[in-house]
Amino acid sequence: MTKPTYDLSPLELGERLKVARETANITQDAAAKAAGIARTTLVSIEKGQRTARLEEIQTLSCLYGISANSLLRREAVHVDLVPRFRSLPETGDAGIGQAARMLNDLVRAEVELENILGIQKPYNYPAEKTILPGDVRKQAEHDAQSLRNWLGLGEGPVQNLFSLMELQLGMRIYARKLDPKVSGLFAFDDAVGACILINASHRKDRRTLTGAHELGHFIATRRRPEIYQDEKYENSREERYANAFASAFLTPARAVMEKFKELTIGSTHLTRRHIILLANFFGVSRQAMVLRLEELGLTKKGTWDWFMDNGGITDEQVHQVLGSAAHDPTPIDGAQSSRLFLLAIEAWKKDLISEGQMSEMLKLDREKVRQLLDEAEEDEVDDLFKLPH
Repeated sequence: MTKPTYDLSPLELGERLKVARETANITQDAAAKAAGIARTTLVSIEKGQRTARLEEIQTLSCLYGISANSLLRREAVHVDLVPRFRSLPETGDAGIGQAARMLNDLVRAEVELENILGIQKPYNYPAEKTILPGDVRKQAEHDAQSLRNWLGLGEGPVQNLFSLMELQLGMRIYARKLDPKVSGLFAFDDAVGACILINASHRKDRRTLTGAHELGHFIATRRRPEIYQDEKYENSREERYANAFASAFLTPARAVMEKFKELTIGSTHLTRRHIILLANFFGVSRQAMVLRLEELGLTKKGTWDWFMDNGGITDEQVHQVLGSAAHDPTPIDGAQSSRLFLLAIEAWKKDLISEGQMSEMLKLDREKVRQLLDEAEEDEVDDLFKLPH
């Protein structure tokens, strides 16, 4: 592992302190008061005109919720995603600001663990597309199929979108409980790559759709931070592209047509049972499935509205059709970010971080962290599966 050096210039350190303060959403007045210095002194430190003393760095890093080592380490990647989200018009909301800080903190924790363990994250990104003049839906359909081909998925359903994004593409994927109105956030940084935070409180099919939506932004507009809210309708070409991409990627046109023909052969009407079976096969919500059928001309426009006006398609009906094969619609308890968990557990085993530090890094309570560690210890009881080094 590379030994950390502490020879940052005052200008570099000042910029890191400024970004950390802005990320923590703390004013210069509050930070200066906590550090026992004048606001003008803090301004000078952030501009690199005055070198911060060690005790000031320790106080400020504690106030900003980061480690002094991550501020001072020469090779450390400094994560500053929050100011980008704050520049968007939607980010005046407290829930959105909290989610942006959560994503920033999780990315920073993962990067710090990578530095501690002396490893690098592999990336496998396809080339970025450009949204061209013309029909964005047709472009999104084409780009979604191109990505499927690039990943070798063919026409079949995506079994686990988040594993695919994390393990095959190398994106940083996290899920935590967020404000109900926030479905997901996406950000890209040259130093840390593509980062996505999903609302763990939402249903599985809704989380999948959010992930595919953010994947669309990654493909076509990856250098623009994005906040996905269900209440925010298609008010820009970028949003229309992302929504169309998500639909095309999860429910490819030819596969939907073939499955629709298979399931409805001999039928005279489209029924709830047909919708339930199709939605289950592709792993999407009943609404998303019906709207895709409408879009592909397999059913009349307004079909979903008719279902909603006539009792909808309920979870009880889904279980009647699918039985034990029904997708679990419930939210996930806790988190989703397998790589971050593995890194934290490995660092803890090597006594590089404490249980408390692990709790802070993962943004989970101590009880959940203890549960993760107990599970990890149980997995290693048998030396038969010990990896060679």
